[in-house]
Amino acid sequence: MRLPRRLTAFVIAPALVATALTGCDSDTESGDFTDIVIGADLAAGSTVDFAYTRALQLKIEQVNASGVLGDRRLVLRIQDNRSDPTVSLRNITAFAKDPAIAAMITGSCDDCVIGAAKTINDQRIPTIALAAADEVTTPVEDRRYVFKLGPNSTDSSAALVAELTRKRTKTAALLYSGDAYGRGGQSKMAKDLKKAGIKVTAALPIKPTATDITQTVGTLTDADPDALVVWTGGDQATLATTSAKEAGYTGAIYFDAAAAGDLFLPQAARDATDKTTMVFTQILAIDDVIATTPAKATRKQWFRDYTSRYGSYSGVAAFAADAVDLIADAVTKVGGDRQRIRDVLETSQTDGLSGPIRLTPDNHSGLMPQALTLLVARSGRWRLLT
Repeated sequence: MRLPRRLTAFVIAPALVATALTGCDSDTESGDFTDIVIGADLAAGSTVDFAYTRALQLKIEQVNASGVLGDRRLVLRIQDNRSDPTVSLRNITAFAKDPAIAAMITGSCDDCVIGAAKTINDQRIPTIALAAADEVTTPVEDRRYVFKLGPNSTDSSAALVAELTRKRTKTAALLYSGDAYGRGGQSKMAKDLKKAGIKVTAALPIKPTATDITQTVGTLTDADPDALVVWTGGDQATLATTSAKEAGYTGAIYFDAAAAGDLFLPQAARDATDKTTMVFTQILAIDDVIATTPAKATRKQWFRDYTSRYGSYSGVAAFAADAVDLIADAVTKVGGDRQRIRDVLETSQTDGLSGPIRLTPDNHSGLMPQALTLLVARSGRWRLLT
């Protein structure tokens, strides 16, 4: 199999245990080990999926080196979906029909995994999605083989509105991406703001691929709302702050969790982003966290390991690493049997790298609300809001 150039560079890096990580085809048994293959449907051109790829490779290397799987080892097999639901469905179908694939992990493309949900269910292949939209795992009766790691729009909205209420905010404008996650977040946020007595001056969508959002942001800030709330990916969130500042906006700016990216903000946007508040997990500001529990100590170690390997840290990396850990735990208990892996995943409970995770038969989106906190941009990086 030919891997996408951008992904291949990291899969075959000399520092990695290549035979245990590559997407190359291999026998299900190799030497003294039985290979448990994880299929990964990711987009080579996505900065988020690029971080996922790095995290998957590092965590799989760590799991294999730990010996926790005994005579088994995890193998990562990557396919590029180009953020195209049609290509993704083809990749996922191929993974599902390959008996060597024990489980799948899908990336940031909401429409990709939503569109493939029926195939995943019909083929009965356990899948952990790293996409953000609520529809990834709802309705749960149609998503029995799909699980999700990452913040839920309901929890992100609740955290943001609580902070807006604390700051006695009277008016807010909403900027959101015109995709499944953005629309869902806007809907939840509008309802929560109404309940809190905060007036929405305007709510406008932007295309997820838009690179010039100046006019839309200008329209939202013309009414001079107390707060501008941004429900987009990281690149567009950064664009929103710079566009707002250029428009002379002086109110508060808030990001939902989808905006999380690297620990350090782009140099060109640091001044505009300063004092911006974002709801996310502690991992992106782990330097501010005291390791008072084993889980917190493990998160700090993961942060150091990732940064040491790749030179920087991406906030989303913990979700991919947690996905590997959940699958590895299931494999430790039941081997490579898909049905039994699914059954273990559905009742998994752990204090993960991203925070407490609880999966149940009625809730396949495992990240708990307690995992979320508020971060603030200071001096070009994210810090805990105190």
